[in-house]
Amino acid sequence: MDCFSVVIPIFNEDKNIEFLLEEITDNLKEYSSFQIVVVNDCSTDHTISVLNNYSNRRNFTILHNKKNMGQSYSIKHGINNSLYENIITIDGDGQNDPSDFSKLIKLYFSDNKIKMVAGIRTKRKDSYLKIISSKIANYIRNIVLKDGCQDTGCSLKIFEKKIFQKLPFFDGIHRFLPALFIGYNYKVYYVSVNHRKRKFGNTNYGTFDRLLRGIRDMNKVKKIIKNINA
Repeated sequence: MDCFSVVIPIFNEDKNIEFLLEEITDNLKEYSSFQIVVVNDCSTDHTISVLNNYSNRRNFTILHNKKNMGQSYSIKHGINNSLYENIITIDGDGQNDPSDFSKLIKLYFSDNKIKMVAGIRTKRKDSYLKIISSKIANYIRNIVLKDGCQDTGCSLKIFEKKIFQKLPFFDGIHRFLPALFIGYNYKVYYVSVNHRKRKFGNTNYGTFDRLLRGIRDMNKVKKIIKNINA
């Protein structure tokens, strides 16, 4: 049975999250066994008020971090509290398109050897600075880690929960999941997905600083992979 939990980390997305949750629900109508897990990373806007409208809905789980912990920890928190053994991750800003769920789900469940399907945003709708910093980070990462991923920053992925949980956790791990899965010798597929402009607000989880942290974290990932194959 195609069972899965959708994990959504959010921080100050009160104007985007309601529309996104309705979109996700609409795009999962053909599936009977799924869960939506929203992790509120200590938002300071009206996010909690919006989420309260979903707290008693079927298939919804709302979690609140006690303090702002960042995107990686929020994803981990959601995964650890998920019902199902297959995880879909998606950003809470509405730029990922839930209509791509079906594409990822069908490919993922078509072959039990596939342990991750990762989205690649072919037509980015971000600022020029964000696109350039992402291209630089992806170029350097491909040289160092050789994971073949053109867009590791795309949050839209589906993967096996137990594999994620055995990975050595660090802040920033969500940007290196394809490389780590490949490093553990699991089959990973990449598919093109849609990307949309932000309707409201600005990115809340960093822009250029992600480039600097990403370069720093590559050494961690390289050591992890080296230890796996030692």
